[in-house]
Amino acid sequence: MNIINGGVCAAKGYKANGVHCGIRKNPGKKDLALIVSEKIANVAAVYTTNLVKGAPLTVTKNHIADGKAQAVICNSGNANTCNFDGIEIAEKMCKLTADAVNISEKDVVIASTGVIGQRLDLTPIAAGMKPLADGISEVGHIDAAEAIMTTDTISKEVAVEFTVGGKTCRIGGMAKGSGMIHPNMATMLVFITSDVAISSELLQKALSSDIANTFNMVSIDGDTSTNDMVVVLANGMAGNDEITEENEDYAEFMKALNTVTVHLCKMIAGDGEGATKLLECKVSGADDEQTAKIVAKSVICSSLLKSAMFGADANWGRVLCAIGYSGADVDVSKIDVSFRSPKGTLDVCKNGAGIDFSEELAKEILLESEIEILVSVGNGNEGATAWGCDLTYDYVKINGDYRT
Repeated sequence: MNIINGGVCAAKGYKANGVHCGIRKNPGKKDLALIVSEKIANVAAVYTTNLVKGAPLTVTKNHIADGKAQAVICNSGNANTCNFDGIEIAEKMCKLTADAVNISEKDVVIASTGVIGQRLDLTPIAAGMKPLADGISEVGHIDAAEAIMTTDTISKEVAVEFTVGGKTCRIGGMAKGSGMIHPNMATMLVFITSDVAISSELLQKALSSDIANTFNMVSIDGDTSTNDMVVVLANGMAGNDEITEENEDYAEFMKALNTVTVHLCKMIAGDGEGATKLLECKVSGADDEQTAKIVAKSVICSSLLKSAMFGADANWGRVLCAIGYSGADVDVSKIDVSFRSPKGTLDVCKNGAGIDFSEELAKEILLESEIEILVSVGNGNEGATAWGCDLTYDYVKINGDYRT
């Protein structure tokens, strides 16, 4: 399996584009993205569990009830959420998209991201649809990835090439997410494309299974968004025999999907609002996977621990504190904690108690941009990984005037 370029256009039969149509005031910020498959694709999706859901999620869920889709339209700058005409606007956006690329509006997936509670004006979208559709290309993934960004500081995309049934296959993805991210599926907008032939039922099973250990293990700030979803399209153009059962081909597809999603998780966590560091909490020694997940999430969500990492302070007591209130059934007297980065590994806690360590080395290790928090909770065989970021002054600055 190889990491390749191309993002959502890496797989056969996909084109994309992104433009500035005028939803966002800054003309230098693209705000409308489009992905189109040459053929109708099987599709799967997962959505936020927030009771307040954006209108695009409702429309998308209805459109892909038959397991089919051919295009994705996404705007940034306005979430189209909590609006009396939200469903109507989302449906009209799908109609504009369908007409522009000559497909059925029922085969359009729609997503929106941005400010909640402001009506979305269709005028700039209608004006921008023709140049958006006319400009789709196999290198348009770069512009599309930029167009879905809000407070993101970098675009996020990745693709892999692998083999299924003797055929070369590809999966590519792009994501947006920087703030309002917390593990409660789906925790951001993610669009994934593949040329693998796989039934929509197994595609849904693969996605639902994967997100439990990837996107559901990311937290930036403890807030679960209203518009989050992850969508996967698979158009079958790689030419492999369709995957209809959980065999070796399915396992290979799952492995490739997971490679893409883990890469996107780390990009999202590392680009958290105001963040300077990617944090990765790896838990081992648990008696069961659920316990390991609870511990990893609690550590990565701790505001105190996140603040300590920003200050390069090896305050390991905050790790134990987070484990203690997590609700996980663990023996505190068996917990070990270490910090690791490219500068080395530092043991700070053994069997639930502090041990002597060099503060100078600790500072050197924790000043790196990527830090692993290693936690052992016993002698079990299960583990889990969660991703997050440090908590900085800039997080408050970004969110203090986000709307105005």
